[in-house]
Amino acid sequence: MTLARIRSVVDLTPYPRPEPLDAEGKRTATDTLLKWLLRERGMIAAFSATTEKKRMLVRGYMNERPAHPIPSEILAIQDRLFWTESLERGILSPETLPQRNGISLWQGDITRLAADGIVNAANKGLLGCFLPNHNCIDNVIHSAAGMQLRDDCAKLIAAQGHEEDCGDCKITRAYNLPSRYVLHTVGPMVRREVTEQDRALLRSCYNSCLDLAAEAGLRSVAFCCISTGVFSFPQAEAAEIATGAVLRWKMRHPENDMQIIFNTFLDSDTEIYRKILALV
Repeated sequence: MTLARIRSVVDLTPYPRPEPLDAEGKRTATDTLLKWLLRERGMIAAFSATTEKKRMLVRGYMNERPAHPIPSEILAIQDRLFWTESLERGILSPETLPQRNGISLWQGDITRLAADGIVNAANKGLLGCFLPNHNCIDNVIHSAAGMQLRDDCAKLIAAQGHEEDCGDCKITRAYNLPSRYVLHTVGPMVRREVTEQDRALLRSCYNSCLDLAAEAGLRSVAFCCISTGVFSFPQAEAAEIATGAVLRWKMRHPENDMQIIFNTFLDSDTEIYRKILALV
């Protein structure tokens, strides 16, 4: 799907930032969202729990919720709560990260990065993770962005007419994340051992994301470690493919000064990337 086609399906204009909430406003917003989600499920919203427990329930019910239109007043409440939480997590500007040949390495929560785009390791349905409060990156990104992200992905899949192909990329707004956009790509799932097709598909993920990011005018992109989690791609080989694909893309596009960030979460991934990038 071309960028022009994507733009015809979903809105890619900058998403407005709402006013943040104070502590009482956060409690009220959490209660309102929980009551709405419970009513939507045909459940009675009559129980007492801590705000932390209620917030966990809100995330879990949102994770389970299928793509479906959301009342504007609910979105407004969600956006103020989620943007407040983004501010509280702390927003990190890519410009503060050390660069070498336009490449940075940063270990931490990708939902804190104010890059123009962050990459989500999606599944073929492209709708996010439906497991309540699961800690995969797909769930984390969707949970912090808001319910609109699943709706946008559903529109793209409906327009495409089939599930997302491995190695391709789609772009949506990032909504309540500090980044402007989310680049959704599906990496290969390794069965018993890594095949040449697996390597080619993983390489395609990076190339597709960079091509689309460049076409959309993005100046910085943060990659997660695609396919290395439940998709079982060996960490070291995945990192070698990732860095190789990025370096070759940069060589093919010397006119493009996009900052590329390898975002890691595990210490083991950080050490692997550190060793590889030291040789670049």
